[in-house]
Order: sequence, then C-alpha cells, then structure tokens
Amino acid sequence: MDLSEITLRKFILSDADDVFLWGGMIESQRTDNWIPYPWCRSICFDDRSIGYVAIAPGSVISGNDMCRTDIGYALFLEYWGKGIATMVLKLAVVEVFMEFPDIVRVQALVDVENKASQRVLEKVGFVKEGVLRKYQYIKGNLLDLIIFRFLSSDINIEEK
Repeated sequence: MDLSEITLRKFILSDADDVFLWGGMIESQRTDNWIPYPWCRSICFDDRSIGYVAIAPGSVISGNDMCRTDIGYALFLEYWGKGIATMVLKLAVVEVFMEFPDIVRVQALVDVENKASQRVLEKVGFVKEGVLRKYQYIKGNLLDLIIFRFLSSDINIEEK
C-alpha cells in the first residue's frame, strides 16, 4: 500500500456506507459520539473512508481548558499494521495546532493493554505521562488508561 494515497478530509455524506461497513468492526478506545466533535476527519484510501481522527477541545465540565484537547482515532481492522495510523496522527496533530491556536496540548488516553496504540503514539512523538487507574468504562469494562501528551512546542518547525 502506498501511504501517499492516504488522506484526511472532512466527512461527506457519501462516507455513510463506508462508516456503516467499518463502524462495527473497528477497535477503538473512544468510538462514542465522535462525529459531533468540532474537528473530525475521515481517514481515506482511494477516497473511501477507512477510519477517523477526532478531537474534543477543552473541558466538558468547566469549559476553561481550551489550551488542551483529547484526540481519538480508529482504523478499520483490514488497514492495521501498515503505518496509516502513525501517518495520519502526525498530520492531524499539525492540523489541530494550526487550526486551534489556543491549543498547546494534545492528549490521548490508551488502554494499558493496547500496546499497538501505545507504539503508534510514541512513533508520532507523544510522551507517556502516567497511568490513570480505574479511569473509564470502555465496552463495559473499567480500565486503567495511559495518558500520552504532545505539546505544540514538540512540533519540528519543518513539519509545519
């Protein structure tokens, strides 16, 4: 697979069929209500949606934390292990910092058992900060999650 054929774009109506196809078959930490996020992009191959990347800026509770955002992503199982997640997260992080100048921190939460996602985040440049014990129910299980962060100051100027 040629990674140059992978793109990130806003979802369009014709993506609905693809989303229904892969939506029930992806392994993701955060698949609940992702389309309403203010920044959500379709991961596309051959202009067909094969996953998504989404962010949720600020705090839902106080609304005072616009300096940070959570990022989540999912990729159709058929496309795992091809470098796609790493590539699109690199693109997404740069886009997020450019589109949201108040954001200086992008953070990701990953199940402690999900070694593949941890490796993806590390390849992108995220730094592991710690483990959040009994942090969130995912698919009915109360899980420990690792928190990773990427700061705007971590971006290499040549990448912009």
